[in-house]
Amino acid sequence: MRGIEGMLLSVFLPLSLAFIMFSLGLGLTVGDFARVVSQPKAFFAGAFSQVVLLPLVAFVLLHLFDLPAELAVGVMILSFCPGGVTSNIITKLAGGGVALSVTLTAVVSLLSVITVPLLVAWSADYFMGTSAPDINVSTLALAMFAITAVPVAIGVALRHRALALAERIETTVSRIAMVLFVVIVAGALASNWGLFISNLALLGPLLILLNVIMLLVGLGVGRVLSLERGEGIAIAIETGVQNSTLGITVGSLILEAANGLPPFSLPSGVYGITMYFVALPFILWMRRSRA
Repeated sequence: MRGIEGMLLSVFLPLSLAFIMFSLGLGLTVGDFARVVSQPKAFFAGAFSQVVLLPLVAFVLLHLFDLPAELAVGVMILSFCPGGVTSNIITKLAGGGVALSVTLTAVVSLLSVITVPLLVAWSADYFMGTSAPDINVSTLALAMFAITAVPVAIGVALRHRALALAERIETTVSRIAMVLFVVIVAGALASNWGLFISNLALLGPLLILLNVIMLLVGLGVGRVLSLERGEGIAIAIETGVQNSTLGITVGSLILEAANGLPPFSLPSGVYGITMYFVALPFILWMRRSRA
């Protein structure tokens, strides 16, 4: 059993994330990245909210909630993760600016190759002290580059070089990516069900509160900067809905557990479920307020 679980964590999980990131890249064009220059205020507001404000809020909440050190590091890992394909879909359902959402997801995902390894190493030292695992920042950065940046680049290149093929397979690829996301989260919880139940009361309130706060912060940033309604919604969702699959993967790359997921990955696994309890009401709120 341990051999099977180890293979799932070391092979299936990274490959699945790579495919999910490829599906993201397949929906992008070179023009999407140019939006960083053409619409700098909205982009940089979203990037700042996601890269700076989100980890700061998570850090403050962790000082209000009494979590074990390893779970605290796991929450910080989640806060360092960019949005994902799920955030793009939620943005569309909520009536937000999909183009801005996709651009933020793509650019911050590429940036995370540098930021996540450094910040994860700092978080482990801060919360765990001398008991922190030895994190090789360079190795983690290379692994993240291979499973995030490279697949996105391949997807963008395929769309640029073979547009007809990309458009023909895009829907199927996106559906497979969503299925893989569900399988990863469900598998993570199934293999750690006892741990999930025992920590749900501990992790659930913090993760849900983080979700709610960051969605409201994103909306607030949009209003303070007088951005268009759709841009504000996109920033809110990109700030409030993180790529839990990447969080699970990073946690597993840091420390391979003897059985199931390591504690570093558990908050992201729980978040993969709890975020929908916040995201779905948010979608309804945005759709009704538009009517």
